Amino acid sequence: MQENLVIVESPAKAKTIEKFLGKEYMVKSSFGHIRDLAKKGLGVNLDNEFEPIYEIPDDKRKVVDELSRLARAAKTVWLASDEDREGEAIAWHLAKVLDLPIDRTKRIVFHEITQRAILSAIETPRTIDLNLVNAQQARRVLDRLVGFELSPVLWKKVRPALSAGRVQSVAVRLIVEREREIIGFNSTPMFRVAGQFYAAADSSQMLFKATLSKAFATLEEAEQFLKECIGEKFTVSKAEEKPVQRFAAPPFTTSTLQQEAGRKLGMSVSQIMSVAQRLYEQGLITYMRTDSVNLSQMAITQCKNEITRLYGAKYSYPHNFKTKTKGAQEAHEAIRPSYIERHEIEGTAAEKRLYDLIWKRTVASQMVPAELDRTTIVIDMERRSEQFVAQGEVVRFDGFMRLYSESVDEDTQSESEEAMLPKMEVGDGVLYKSITASERYSVAPARYNEAALVKRLEELGIGRPSTYAPTITTIINRGYVVKQNRDGQKRQTQQITLVGDKLSQKIVTESYGKEKNRLAPTDIGMLVNDYLESQFSSIMDYHFTANVEKEFDRVAEGEITWTDMIRDFYSPFHTLVENAVGTQSDRSVQSARVLGVDPKTGHTVKARIGRYGPMVELEAEDGEKAHFASLKKGQLIESITLEEALELFALPRNLGDLNGEPLMVGVGKFGPYVRHGKTFASLQKSDDPYTITRERAEALLQESAEKQRAASEPLRTFAEDAAMMVKSGQYGPYIAYNGKNYRLPKGTKVENLTYVDCQRIVAKSKK
Repeated sequence: MQENLVIVESPAKAKTIEKFLGKEYMVKSSFGHIRDLAKKGLGVNLDNEFEPIYEIPDDKRKVVDELSRLARAAKTVWLASDEDREGEAIAWHLAKVLDLPIDRTKRIVFHEITQRAILSAIETPRTIDLNLVNAQQARRVLDRLVGFELSPVLWKKVRPALSAGRVQSVAVRLIVEREREIIGFNSTPMFRVAGQFYAAADSSQMLFKATLSKAFATLEEAEQFLKECIGEKFTVSKAEEKPVQRFAAPPFTTSTLQQEAGRKLGMSVSQIMSVAQRLYEQGLITYMRTDSVNLSQMAITQCKNEITRLYGAKYSYPHNFKTKTKGAQEAHEAIRPSYIERHEIEGTAAEKRLYDLIWKRTVASQMVPAELDRTTIVIDMERRSEQFVAQGEVVRFDGFMRLYSESVDEDTQSESEEAMLPKMEVGDGVLYKSITASERYSVAPARYNEAALVKRLEELGIGRPSTYAPTITTIINRGYVVKQNRDGQKRQTQQITLVGDKLSQKIVTESYGKEKNRLAPTDIGMLVNDYLESQFSSIMDYHFTANVEKEFDRVAEGEITWTDMIRDFYSPFHTLVENAVGTQSDRSVQSARVLGVDPKTGHTVKARIGRYGPMVELEAEDGEKAHFASLKKGQLIESITLEEALELFALPRNLGDLNGEPLMVGVGKFGPYVRHGKTFASLQKSDDPYTITRERAEALLQESAEKQRAASEPLRTFAEDAAMMVKSGQYGPYIAYNGKNYRLPKGTKVENLTYVDCQRIVAKSKK
């Protein structure tokens, strides 16, 4: 009989823990959840206090059978799933399925997979916390109720095969609202003025930059201002220098790790969590789902020793941070390296980079603040009321900045340059070397990237550390949101420069609007969002969604029962669903947007969602056929203009005759194509159907023809029987024999096939 059986979620975690326990312990993995709500039907018994109906998925049967056999044979079973609500629920499901007594089965938790943490957990086991289990059950049941009841309404009223979720729908709302801000934004030009100055008494003429406190609306105003600067007297009215301290950022929580790794490493939220999970399971970092910025006393001591060893005692500042997040409950410590003395790890490039980021952030949090001198110089003009302002910073002691500095979102970066400024006194005279007025345009709010969306969800109190990554993945997979790059555009701006008493003017070309990995709503995402907001405003309300999270927290604390919480939610929600079903005719929300009239035909142009996605329609008179065209990538029904729509009707394009037949370019169900007679060839990603040349179209047709010829020629033939051939197909080589095709066994090498081998495969295989 096995003395002890320890059950964890993942094989990697099992492998790491097994190294720390003796031979009397067997460590096995449940491979995540072993039970879930039944897929058939609602999976919740509404007539019996919302009782969940659980089932073991087919792919988990084998795992459950093995764990059941081992649990019966073991003297003691230890449930060692993760320490959050999800982990507690996994432990509870294991106890239920394996017939383990809930009140006596040993439950162990640990924040890091190290020998000391595992042995400490074994010495201090507890029982399963049913409050945490019920909080997880409440979330699972509530989300199933919302999805199960809302999705059929969307099928009936909007479009088949759509789905809705409680947190996901609110995340889509954020992205849709931001898109509408951008659509409604009117970018206006203005002229910003900046000058290169130096102190009149400074023989070295050390230059510093100062910016005018006012912007001018027109070129004429800016030019007039520069003219009045000629012969102007500039005097320092304020020269302030004060010491400031810059403190290190706290250690990582789940959301701050997602934000910082997104900015610094360019990783998606799901990538970050996947890599962090691997680091945790290898025992390299502490648990990666946490709201806490707290560090253990042991970690603080290790940081102090390491900082002193690397940089000296004057850089060490042992202290702890207080967690400000309301309802922080997922764990008791921030994300940190398990062993502070370990600076580098073995692993993939992504694992190394993420570990390095976590190590630096943790150690820097225990270092002294940086000490800076911040200088502000204000320059008055004798004849005008405007002021020039210069700001600068000088680092006197780098402190934590020697190791690490937190990055900022690219949309919040300031244009001002923090530079070193000369020593100046009030009343000192200042001279200019040059003053330049540059045309600048006001900028629309930036679309969210994944890190910024996580930050906003956290600010609103929506979701928890374990939900951010799956929420973003879900809304992208459902087609409500796309992650996209946009090429920057060029525009001409004007610039006037004053040097001495002479003005010069020039045109400057600048790029704008470039985006990378930004989240934008699709037309169907906007349609679904608008319908849900009109019919289910309470579900889509940010405060409501945040309050639901607080209710989950109250369940976890044992303050309320989970069934009471679900009942309070479900009754009014179900009434909303019934009202929505009865108030509108089917698909009534799919109204078209009228863009205007085609000047050539006088017919109305509309934009709407069609069978194959968003499109524009040129209406026709009786007996005529309407003209349709798909929207380009990045275009939206809500923002497309009449001019842009008319351009789309340029397809199909006739590139001229080729051998007596037209060479056509168009867009079909499977994307853009070139057609000649009955021969088709798909365009490549880099090809634009609106601008592709005849030469390129002919080359694509030729490539397609050559591929077809190559595919039709057999790879192997056999003298014994001319009908037996090995051909190359879309999914790899196959045998063709007497009009039927046969798949080759995995690993078969075509060059080694004999006629006898082929006969055997044909005899044994299905068509």
